[in-house]
Amino acid sequence: MDLRTGHAFWPIENGLLHTYPPLEADLRADVLVIGAGITGALCADELTRSGLSVTVLDRRDAAFGSTSASTALLQYEIDTNLVELIPMIGQHGAERAYQLCREAIDKVRDLTRSLPDECGFKESGSLYYASTKKDARMLVQEHAARTAAGLKVDFLDAEAVQEQFGISAPAALFSQDGAEVDPYRLAQQLLWRSLERGAQVFDRTAVTELEEGRGGFTAHTDRGHKVRAKWVIVAAGYEAETFLGKRLAQLKNSYALATEPVAPASGQPWARGCLIWETARPYLYARTTQDGRVIVGGEDDDFYSPARREKMLKRKTRRLEQKLEKLLPHLELETAFSWAGTFGETKDGLAYIGPKEPKSRLLFALGYGGNGITYSVQAARMLTAHIGGQTDPDMQIFRLDR
Repeated sequence: MDLRTGHAFWPIENGLLHTYPPLEADLRADVLVIGAGITGALCADELTRSGLSVTVLDRRDAAFGSTSASTALLQYEIDTNLVELIPMIGQHGAERAYQLCREAIDKVRDLTRSLPDECGFKESGSLYYASTKKDARMLVQEHAARTAAGLKVDFLDAEAVQEQFGISAPAALFSQDGAEVDPYRLAQQLLWRSLERGAQVFDRTAVTELEEGRGGFTAHTDRGHKVRAKWVIVAAGYEAETFLGKRLAQLKNSYALATEPVAPASGQPWARGCLIWETARPYLYARTTQDGRVIVGGEDDDFYSPARREKMLKRKTRRLEQKLEKLLPHLELETAFSWAGTFGETKDGLAYIGPKEPKSRLLFALGYGGNGITYSVQAARMLTAHIGGQTDPDMQIFRLDR
């Protein structure tokens, strides 16, 4: 099934960076990674760094699924506010989930610095503004909860938000701990480095069946060839449900657009050029690009079919344009590209990371929600440690049976 509609910005901006063949022979590996998007690429990079032999398979072109539709705002904040997450999973788990996402931003920075291409990585603040006066009161509590968790964040009243950012909102939280990246380039660079370490990457090859045997799995593919592996990591987003046998997330569409570059004379589209998102659900979110474009997304709705998503794209694009005009009335912005992608949303806003069942060698790295990349960074670390016999206690927060 198509995971996106329209003209996603990243593949157009970058072109076809790398090509990979389909599977043309039977293979063996320590680990089979199903999915060659940003999650699978992060896993392959970490696994090969640990000296494991890795094969990566993807049913479509590498990084052309949800990764190419991502707007790639890197934030430690997750879709569920900390004050709401604490009663769901307990204070320690909730605080640790936020802290892990914060740590993941630094890990992405270090990753990009270790690659030939820094993949558009830029450290940036994050402004989380109140959509209503009621939400402004909630942000007071959220500020206290994050501060207690050791996260550095400032509370801004309406006057400060207007003065510092030129945005009209009753209140906001501002954190210096955010970043942005080009997810398509990052996935391709990580896959290429994994190849240099001995990994094998094949796209346009779908896994049709996982047959479990003594000491591992045999993955049957639509190409007629098999991969035998001691471990399998499923990094295929909501399509992972094929191998899981149940649904863990509600399917949603998110819509996005990228403008033409803002005229240099206009300076930053908004003061301090940070990431922006709001308390309303679904929320509006925005960032800039290296060449001065504004990327804005939101208008999420329930997924029914690719055809319905495509039908809604024009209407949703116009709604995003109207919201962008209201948010940044001082700018004249022209839409260059618009697209939509399907993603999974969990009840608590957390990823699912770990084995299907205790002692199972079938592992999942499912970075659902708005923090897919930061979750995937931690999933790569946790699952590599797990395969090496050093299970990380943090994985309990994201276990599949919670």
